[in-house]
Amino acid sequence: MNDHRNPGSLPAPEHIRDRLAEDRNVWLCTSRADGSPHVVPVWFVHLGERWCIGASTRSVKVRNVLRDPRVSLALEDGDAPVVAQGRARVREDFPEEVIAAFRGRYDWDPRTPYGPDPQRSLLEVAVTRWLMAGSAPETTPNPG
Repeated sequence: MNDHRNPGSLPAPEHIRDRLAEDRNVWLCTSRADGSPHVVPVWFVHLGERWCIGASTRSVKVRNVLRDPRVSLALEDGDAPVVAQGRARVREDFPEEVIAAFRGRYDWDPRTPYGPDPQRSLLEVAVTRWLMAGSAPETTPNPG
């Protein structure tokens, strides 16, 4: 997918690549118009150093990204957290490589309408920062 790669996307740390290929859900956080967070679990694929997420075109997450492209993504695992910050863009096209990756992972086509909105968009996230990449800090219990 080099022809569709987001410029400036940081490569994923090597030790989390298996999780990016195998984890089923990621939590996507966008910002509402009033600045409050909107957090939802979504299916994803990670290709060409970017996250790809299918969404209804009129969904809250798409509207939020169109207004403010800054997002955070968090894989589900409190013992080995992976959080990525980045910038999302909304695409109307779905590259064949993205469709094939979703079919292989979920047996699902991300262009399939879901809910009342038949139009679908692709959120493509370029990572600007990896946080807590795969290991939670050691903690000492508080004896107090």
